[in-house]
Amino acid sequence: MLSQLMVLFGFFSLVLVLIYWINRAVVLFDRLIADGQSFVVFLEFSALSLPAVIQLAMPLASFAAAVYVTNRMATEAELTVAQAAGFSPFRLARPVLIFGLIVALFMSVLTHFLVPMSSARLDLRQEDVARNITARLLIEGQFIEPVDDVTFYVREIDENSTLRDVFLSDTRDAERQITYTARQAFLVRSNGVTQLVMTDGLIQTYQVSDMRLFTTKFTDFAFNISTLTTEGSTGRLDERTLPTWDLLNPTRELRQQTRRSAAQLIARGHDRFGQSLLATVGALLGFAALMVGGYSRFGVWKQIMLAILLIVVVKAFETVGLNAARKDPDLWFAAYLQDAVGFFFVWCLLFWASRPYLFRRRPTLEVAS
Repeated sequence: MLSQLMVLFGFFSLVLVLIYWINRAVVLFDRLIADGQSFVVFLEFSALSLPAVIQLAMPLASFAAAVYVTNRMATEAELTVAQAAGFSPFRLARPVLIFGLIVALFMSVLTHFLVPMSSARLDLRQEDVARNITARLLIEGQFIEPVDDVTFYVREIDENSTLRDVFLSDTRDAERQITYTARQAFLVRSNGVTQLVMTDGLIQTYQVSDMRLFTTKFTDFAFNISTLTTEGSTGRLDERTLPTWDLLNPTRELRQQTRRSAAQLIARGHDRFGQSLLATVGALLGFAALMVGGYSRFGVWKQIMLAILLIVVVKAFETVGLNAARKDPDLWFAAYLQDAVGFFFVWCLLFWASRPYLFRRRPTLEVAS
């Protein structure tokens, strides 16, 4: 049974990872290619986001594998034969428990090591791409928006990197809208600052309050476009990139860098352990729910629906537990509420499966007069 669970787990993991990864890759491809990045950058970003996708798919894959294997064994009456031979539901759940612990070990490697490392690297690469002015602005014949309310257009780029017929619209100020047009322009980088030097152009300033338009001709004009690539960056350290030990022991400096409270960081660290155990809970819930009904020629679709419902309930308790843990650092154990509730459901279902007569209606005996 354990070998079957591992094989099906690998299959469902592959399918779910491909589904999640394709959905993310489509959005990532549109954003990077639209910004002028190469296909190599897209592949790098996709590879760095893959550990987080695998982490998301693993608990679902363990649940699906347990449900599929148990359903097949119930349909072929293998579980009935095993129980008739004296194996209790708790004994039959042992290989499922071992399988769940193996998946939890894989999840631990992902949540504590691979995902933080890949997230940190991904943030660095995103900053590098954001600072790449050439890739974001030097696109011929297209109106692009490097940031909200800023539109840039260049008709042609010469071999010597001269920009011909430049248009730049800045409407970030609600009271004043500025439009720059120039016959030609150059990108000049100095001391970490990138400026767009425009020559032979016109500045049109529109005052919204009194609906007046001012025009100014210029021979040369420099516009600082470094803000177009750094705008939107909060400068906050993402807690996803931090090691688990730092999250469990947050210093004052770390709280300032992440702009998170001690309770939020501690809850994040314990949530990594809880997410690892959730894979074990999912596998055991899928098995225990299907053990309740016993053998039936009509299948176990009711038990499958019960298993899915219980998973939804467990995820609801996850939200409740994390919200409580994020408010008070002394309530860190609330981050494991979903695991405790899940194991309780598993024990109740297995107890029910081992004593099916408890919830059956007993026949009434009529005494003949």
